[in-house]
Amino acid sequence: MVSYFEASLTQLSIHYTGNKLQNELYRLSDKPFPVADEILHKLLMQYFLMPFEKVNEIYRLSHPSGNLGLNELYHFSSSIFETPESFHENSVQITKHLFDVSGHPKIKPGELYIAYFDDLQIEGQLHQAIGIFKSETKEAYLKVQPGEDRFDLNYEEQAINIKKLDKGCLIFNTEKEEGYKVTVVDKTNSSEAAYWIDDFSKLSIRNDSYNQTNNALSIYKKFITTQVDEEFSVSKTDKIDLLNRSLKYFKEKDQFNIDEFSNEVIGYAEGIESFKTYKKDYEQEFETTITDNFAINNAAVKKQARAYKSILKLDKNFHIYIHGNKDLIEKGFDEEKNMNFYKVYFRDEQ
Repeated sequence: MVSYFEASLTQLSIHYTGNKLQNELYRLSDKPFPVADEILHKLLMQYFLMPFEKVNEIYRLSHPSGNLGLNELYHFSSSIFETPESFHENSVQITKHLFDVSGHPKIKPGELYIAYFDDLQIEGQLHQAIGIFKSETKEAYLKVQPGEDRFDLNYEEQAINIKKLDKGCLIFNTEKEEGYKVTVVDKTNSSEAAYWIDDFSKLSIRNDSYNQTNNALSIYKKFITTQVDEEFSVSKTDKIDLLNRSLKYFKEKDQFNIDEFSNEVIGYAEGIESFKTYKKDYEQEFETTITDNFAINNAAVKKQARAYKSILKLDKNFHIYIHGNKDLIEKGFDEEKNMNFYKVYFRDEQ
């Protein structure tokens, strides 16, 4: 989604922010950091931008009130795009804003890098972009250097691994009226990590084909794995078959149509009605809309396919992967052994 082949890092300011709730402070640089060294420039580009190459979701800066001007990042970013000379001054304000919203006790302190890029590509177009990156995790590194009569060994205890960016976001100078195009990286999966997207950036995901496809597959998976058991008597093999058929539909079709999908995948009236009700309830609960017709995004299908499990787990002895015709596997009960069993039919053994 993001390509930095033609990009250059033109400005960089480095600050430090602690955890406000833990009475930690922030430290600000008086001036930007000059990135004159060619090797350092290359390493920073890799550290900052490589994690975004596989990011597909596009966000918007937003505000609960609907007034974009009240979003702090929108205000500071707009000022930088309009007046690049104000970059460092606004980087200071961005750091103070991050410190102000760092109100969870488990938020880690770390360096904050605010960068300005030229010719950064997103969705095939080159734009100026502001990057905000935070390094929280430090690692120890060994350094070996040749000496006169031996190799010398030393270490760096609090070093940064340039292949492990903790948090980052890129704000592209396009579609300003809609909240810009924004991409996000956040390696922290815990609940306190929400501050980066919700409190600091105040992001809402763009309602495009990727998001529509991703949400539709996610909702259907939740429907099959949770709701179906409450309303219908469905075997595990039937549930796996329903998941496999849904993936097959998304992989083979270019366009999603909810009536076509429901008839081809679910296939019976009660199940179709239940699924549409579940979808409607989901949209109301999460305040999002998934249209009944949209172009299917292949990248979103590939992402969701990794989460679709077609595995029967039998005690701790066997796993059966079901990829095709569920009618070739039968479940039974052996009264003599007092155990369940599955009978599997096949033509060739590989």
